[in-house]
Amino acid sequence: MATKKNITPDRSALISKYTDHCLMHGKRPESVYKFANDNGFEEVLFYRYFASFEALEHEFFVDMFTHTHEILEKTPSYAEYSGTEKLSAFYFTFFDLATANRSFVMFALRKGGHTLRNLVKLKGFRRLFLAYAEAILEKPIETHGHRIGKVQDAAIREGAWLQFLSILKFWMDDTSSAFEKTDIFIEKSVKASADLVYNIPLKSVLDLGKFIWKEKFKA
Repeated sequence: MATKKNITPDRSALISKYTDHCLMHGKRPESVYKFANDNGFEEVLFYRYFASFEALEHEFFVDMFTHTHEILEKTPSYAEYSGTEKLSAFYFTFFDLATANRSFVMFALRKGGHTLRNLVKLKGFRRLFLAYAEAILEKPIETHGHRIGKVQDAAIREGAWLQFLSILKFWMDDTSSAFEKTDIFIEKSVKASADLVYNIPLKSVLDLGKFIWKEKFKA
């Protein structure tokens, strides 16, 4: 019996229905047509927002960035934070949101057992994150009267991206209650990277190294 198609889902509803399906069945829907038919709406309504399931998953992570940024912008004290404080606040807020959606994040990024391959789903997220990092992070102090160059600007942005990926990987592997070790990792990682870029002392870098060794290599 054909399903009566009397539903007009919006973008958010489509994402919600899709993530529910993936988590309930452990796999993507067989096709957009079947997904639409099973949920009582016309297939064309899906294509109004997404070209494919892959595109929907891209947008899921874009929405996570947008929602994280909106939360921060509504926080009264956020505007007064330094660049590194803003970045730290972003990480804590993002991973709180990721934890609330952990099952689907893990499904999307570990689908087929290829986490690195699935990072392509973060392409839109990466673009927004790099622009955000460039906007908030202070440039290092001028050296010998010369302004920091574009190469160094790019290095700061890409360094922040690599830092985000390292935190993401740590969070995905974290088995501590309430992911408290991820919180510790964020604190130490941001402190160490800030010191490397702006101050270059060794204490916080060594502190981060000891923490990673303890959590990942010692029995």
